[in-house]
Amino acid sequence: MHEELYDAIGHGYPATRATDPRIAARIWAALGEARTVLNVGAGTGSYEPPDRDVIAVEPSAVMRAQRPPGAARCVGARAERLPFGDRSFDAAMAVLSDHHWPDPLAGLREMSRVARRVVVFQFDAHRYELFWLTRDYLPEFASLVAGTVTLAARARAIGARMEPVPIPWDCRDGFFHAFWRRPEAYLRPEVRRGTSVWAMVGADAERRAVRDLRADLRSGLWKERNSSLLTQPAAELGARLLVA
Repeated sequence: MHEELYDAIGHGYPATRATDPRIAARIWAALGEARTVLNVGAGTGSYEPPDRDVIAVEPSAVMRAQRPPGAARCVGARAERLPFGDRSFDAAMAVLSDHHWPDPLAGLREMSRVARRVVVFQFDAHRYELFWLTRDYLPEFASLVAGTVTLAARARAIGARMEPVPIPWDCRDGFFHAFWRRPEAYLRPEVRRGTSVWAMVGADAERRAVRDLRADLRSGLWKERNSSLLTQPAAELGARLLVA
């Protein structure tokens, strides 16, 4: 579960995770004119709009404890059972969170129940072939997403449209896909600790992937395989905004 995973790996999470202003602009624009916003699976508070009335929901005590001074009030609860009445908020948002929910469809429907608008930023994990790290170095990723609810099914559950979100090459938020043009970053333990994928694939897979990537960077094989990326300002990696 989300809280168990992040209670274990979430210490020091804000060190590599920050709000990227370009992605934030897309999320905040999708919120429309909403004045009251619920942030579900809120973590340490990234992407919470500063000019709106925000309440956060985060089940992990470790993550709640790392929210900065002045952050929105945060409630310890799960997405599948939001402790709010129907239409309590103008909008509900979730950023890179719903893949950790035990029942993502139930959580999304709860968001639709408590808010008039729903905005979700997420990657289509079933399109792992788009990203060289999962395609070439972490075959275990495929087993993580096998049998999980697709992003399209999540969108259908709440009647959402899906909008592509290109990831900038210098993304400030160090989520799993962020360093697609900066591969050396994945050799740094603190970068890997900032995302849950490495904990989920396990230590053996992590060691092998890091070893193989380091070797390919030294030999020039990574650059040979991915030379087309080196001049791209942004990449299509399956990131989507779901807006309902």
